[in-house]
Amino acid sequence: MTRNVKRAAPEGWEHSEGLEDLYRRYAPWLGATLRKQFGPRIDADAEDVVHEAYVRLAPHDTAEIKRPQALLARIASNLARDLLRRRSVRTRHVHAVVQEAQGSPNSGPLDELLFKEMILSIPEPYRDVFVLSRFQRLTYEEIATRCGLSVKTVEWRLGKAIAHCMSQMRD
Repeated sequence: MTRNVKRAAPEGWEHSEGLEDLYRRYAPWLGATLRKQFGPRIDADAEDVVHEAYVRLAPHDTAEIKRPQALLARIASNLARDLLRRRSVRTRHVHAVVQEAQGSPNSGPLDELLFKEMILSIPEPYRDVFVLSRFQRLTYEEIATRCGLSVKTVEWRLGKAIAHCMSQMRD
């Protein structure tokens, strides 16, 4: 015996049919637009950015949106810029770490390579906090402000990054 039970949609998802229609209609166009606007820098991440744009749109009543294509383009463009900015900052941090390591008189090319690999192997959210703390010499409060995190989260992520480095050094 089967029962037809109507499940309540999560808050903000009441208009999912409208969102699905928008997705079917504009998702391919939005991905192509991002690839055209940002070129090869965003190519691998374009679909993720498109999906994130729809996630950001989900809590809103799609019936009330007058120009959904323009709104989706703006959301996706902002998300892509944020992604590229974060990627650029991480790359600068890694280069700063490598340059600092190269300045050490006791390190050879192999040590530098291993050090760089260890830093790059730290999971991304932990790596950002680790680099800002250890190489930029920022306080927990400054890191929290810069990354939009709480001080406790900064402390926790830094602990995870250090534990990761210790495990890499033991291996």
